[in-house]
Amino acid sequence: MQFSVTTSTLDKPRAGIRAAGIHHKRKLAAGATVLDAARDGEITALVKAGEMDGEAGSRLLLPAGGSKGNALLIGLGAKKDFDARAARKAAQTLAAALVERPATSAVIAVADFQPRGKDIAWVVHTLVAAISDAAYRFTPFKGKEKTTPVKLDKIQLGVERTEADAAKRACSEAAAIATGVNRAKDLGNTPPNVCYPESLADTAREMAKQHKKLKATVLDEKDLEKLGAGAILAVGKGSERPPRLIAMEYSGGKKDDAPVVLVGKGITFDTGGISLKPGAEMDEMKYDMCGAASVFGVIEACCELELPINVVGVITSAENMPDGRATRPGDIITTLSGQTVEILNTDAEGRLVLADALTWVERYKPKAVIDIATLTGACIIALGHQGAAVLGNNERLAKSLLAAGEETGDRAWQLPLWPEYQEQLKSNFADMANIGGRPAGTITAACFLSRYTEDYTWAHVDIAGVAWKSGKEKGATGRPVPMLMRYLLDQA
Repeated sequence: MQFSVTTSTLDKPRAGIRAAGIHHKRKLAAGATVLDAARDGEITALVKAGEMDGEAGSRLLLPAGGSKGNALLIGLGAKKDFDARAARKAAQTLAAALVERPATSAVIAVADFQPRGKDIAWVVHTLVAAISDAAYRFTPFKGKEKTTPVKLDKIQLGVERTEADAAKRACSEAAAIATGVNRAKDLGNTPPNVCYPESLADTAREMAKQHKKLKATVLDEKDLEKLGAGAILAVGKGSERPPRLIAMEYSGGKKDDAPVVLVGKGITFDTGGISLKPGAEMDEMKYDMCGAASVFGVIEACCELELPINVVGVITSAENMPDGRATRPGDIITTLSGQTVEILNTDAEGRLVLADALTWVERYKPKAVIDIATLTGACIIALGHQGAAVLGNNERLAKSLLAAGEETGDRAWQLPLWPEYQEQLKSNFADMANIGGRPAGTITAACFLSRYTEDYTWAHVDIAGVAWKSGKEKGATGRPVPMLMRYLLDQA
């Protein structure tokens, strides 16, 4: 899908659909006013006749007449209530309407969808993200019943000349982020018999071949044994698919600039191990690698944008299976850091693979480390499916991520990491246990990770509630690629 910016008025560009907005009580926005004039007052007549009131979520398609083209009118709701949240909903309504149509091209009056307090760049990002999301289809494994393809492939974003430069910049950024989000979705949706640790390593190698500024390094099980990465190896012991530690080094900044390091949990399937999960909805445990998928997506977007900073994406990947070699509850393992862990529950495996990766990334002398993981069901109990959880050892980093989430609509909420919670991880036999009981499960998981991150600035993003959708809309969401990219753009 191609996005571009035009400074022509809405009635001028060649396009199958021309999209504009109408506020509640039949108040035409600027783009709709232009279309109304081009269509000899047809829109005014229709709204006066009650065909459209401008209520939020409503839409009206006017068929082409001569050279006028189709007009798509989107209800924006009351003008006084048109804030960022309302604008996002309007963008989603617009996107859904566009991808349903057989038209291959569209032009949009961007200013019609601009809420108070937001600049044109924000609107461009919001529109591109909504349209890309609505157009996404995952069909590699579809046979005869292939999903009807989206025909829309060219979208022009109409803006004023004075805002063209800002809009073009935002359009490039938003298109690259959309590519990254789609990469994350594709990896998340790929079935676990096709997506496994070595296949993720192959993906990293392929990306490195495609982008000059990207280098891929893969550590196999023998490398991990030599390294002493006992936690990653313990999780992968029960599977015939051996674990991998994957590093993708994107060098967009100066050689000596400290990188931002992103660490993604890549459990390509999680049965729970010996602490076996219930069978219901276990198929969704292919999504336990969505943290890793988001890291791939961010690296892809950085390469597309040629972002002028250094970013390292590290994937710690294993398959958590129950067989005769699998790690048992009661086992004690030694992590790469030298600290020992008593395994009380083999379904708390994500923090184990992350522990070794978080120790390993010290070699980069990072500016900041952010790990991303579908880590705890407790996060869903705490925050539902609306936001991710953010915890860490640096308030400035945490606040930057929260702000990036608010800006993109990829929201998160900060939870405390008070020292008192560490008491729950005490073990009679090892340096720590891998679980801290039912209370504050998301927090104690982060407490566990904090013991491997004392030498650098670190934040943990638990995406268990937002990485995928269940039910009719089942599929990976690509979150938190938008949040992470907004953070990196701010750093750049």
